[in-house]
Amino acid sequence: MSDTLTLIENRPPSVAALFLERVAATPDAEAYRYPVPSSSNAGPDEWKSLSWAQAAERVHAIAAGLIELGVQPEQRVALASATRVEWILADLGIMCAGAATTTVYPSTNADESAFILSDSESRVLVAEDAAQLAKAREKRAELPELTHVVVIDPAGADLSEDWTLSLAELEKRGAAYLEKNPDLVKDKVGAITSEQLATLIYTSGTTGRPKGVRLPHDNWSYMAKAIAATGLISTDDVQYLWLPLAHVFGKVLTSGQIEVGHVTAVDGRVDKIIENLPVVQPTYMAAVPRVFEKVYNGVAAKARAGGPAKYRIFQWAAQVAREYAKVSQDNFRRTGNASVPFGLGAKHAVADALVFKKLREAFGGHLRACVSGSVALAPEIGFFFAGAGIHILEGYGLTESSAASFVNPGEAYRTGTVGKPLPGCEVRIADDGEILLRGPGIMEGYHKLPEKTAEVLEPDGWFHTGDIGELSPDGYLRITDRKKDLFKTSGGKYIAPTEVEGQFKALCPFVSNVMVIGADRNFCTALIALDEPTLLGWAKENGMGGKSYEDVVASPAMVELIDGYVQRLNAGLQRWQTVKKFRLLPRDLDVEHGELTPSLKLKRPVVEREYQHLIEEMYAGAREA
Repeated sequence: MSDTLTLIENRPPSVAALFLERVAATPDAEAYRYPVPSSSNAGPDEWKSLSWAQAAERVHAIAAGLIELGVQPEQRVALASATRVEWILADLGIMCAGAATTTVYPSTNADESAFILSDSESRVLVAEDAAQLAKAREKRAELPELTHVVVIDPAGADLSEDWTLSLAELEKRGAAYLEKNPDLVKDKVGAITSEQLATLIYTSGTTGRPKGVRLPHDNWSYMAKAIAATGLISTDDVQYLWLPLAHVFGKVLTSGQIEVGHVTAVDGRVDKIIENLPVVQPTYMAAVPRVFEKVYNGVAAKARAGGPAKYRIFQWAAQVAREYAKVSQDNFRRTGNASVPFGLGAKHAVADALVFKKLREAFGGHLRACVSGSVALAPEIGFFFAGAGIHILEGYGLTESSAASFVNPGEAYRTGTVGKPLPGCEVRIADDGEILLRGPGIMEGYHKLPEKTAEVLEPDGWFHTGDIGELSPDGYLRITDRKKDLFKTSGGKYIAPTEVEGQFKALCPFVSNVMVIGADRNFCTALIALDEPTLLGWAKENGMGGKSYEDVVASPAMVELIDGYVQRLNAGLQRWQTVKKFRLLPRDLDVEHGELTPSLKLKRPVVEREYQHLIEEMYAGAREA
């Protein structure tokens, strides 16, 4: 471990420097793969590659182009785009110019985009397409600092004004500038100090205006070295990267890859994940729990559609998977050997042939591990996938800690925990159960908000995460809830809603989102949103084919079906945790309506406001203590 820490402590000042080192070390090795839609748009996409040297040529041209536009060190360049290879190249170009990236989700509306661009004082905006350009054009009068918009995909975009240009044009201008100044990028990167601002990420937050989190170059250099030091990734890996790069979880994955030098296949189109997996054949990928929940629900729905016998086989196999995972993990923890009893192994072999093998093939057949983060994965879903041979390593971190503070250690992973701290990260649990972190991954502070910074960052470097957790004697962390989400019933009992919600997601294959309510009430209730494809599949099987989502959830048969799952949930809860009443929502919760953050966290206050009438209905006539 001391050698590992020495490597981390002797890190370069920036990922820009690491990138130049990587290009020099393996110029001809494959760096990135990316899809190019077929000309007819009917056939499958064609995948192309960039070597490290080819990527560097574009990165250097972008960096020089930004410098030619007048961008100075630490000035902000905003990046509003979905996940695509150009996002990574632009981000590296911004960093190699000594500037700082302001990340903007492409789904952000014009008002909030303008707030982020204004608050960050971004000088240039790299916009994905005509739609992102239109937001900037609409708000241009409010953005006096913004001098240029660079459009990645100019199809349909009007670039006739002198403040607009395409990414191709920026690269062309940058390449010409480099011909006259060949050492420009090397000199700019050499001048970067570890304390300089590299990234400004605005937390989507579950309440109020987003806050800009200031992450210096050193955060990313540390992350690159610390991720590599875990031994979880190697030069032979193929990563499938689809997570939003505007989110810190997606962004940190680019740092580890540069340090290790493996291949990353980049495509942020969520609707293409199922199609891409067999093509990319990743060895690892990161995802949020909702993806695993959807896969689980989809497999269960497909089995159910195959008839009662097929569904019984799936249910049996799912139970075998969970038992197998629990026993093997427990044995590994106690003895260092993940063996299971002969009888369980025999059952598992049958279940593998009938169910699990097909599931692994759907993930591309080469998947060694998935990393899950952002919110907690329901342990029962984690155990199902573990038993099926798809190992989900939960991790933990926040935007304010550069995403990765904890991760499960490979073969020794424990479902239901977020693993151990990364090398160099310190952790302690406060008296009230709050997790405190300290180390090189912690932010500098909130942009232009010293009072907010002081609320969470102590002078000696300890950061208050706002999460409640428990550490095992050997250092594994279990997150129990968000501090602000814990509530107390009027009977004085504390409830951790995400724990109850996670159990329900593991029990009910129809659920998409669930929110447990009960603060200052004398019993708990729940708002439940169902997964549309699973719901409509059930409707077709039960004589309601062609009916709308809203009609199906309002049907007595569906209410009765979900009530059965709620009763099963309650059977495993303490009396004060039980859900006495529930309401099915007329549609699923989503980002567009502001009920979920872009990383799919529940915005509880928004959901409560939107469905206040249903909440009041559930408590109407109830005696309040």
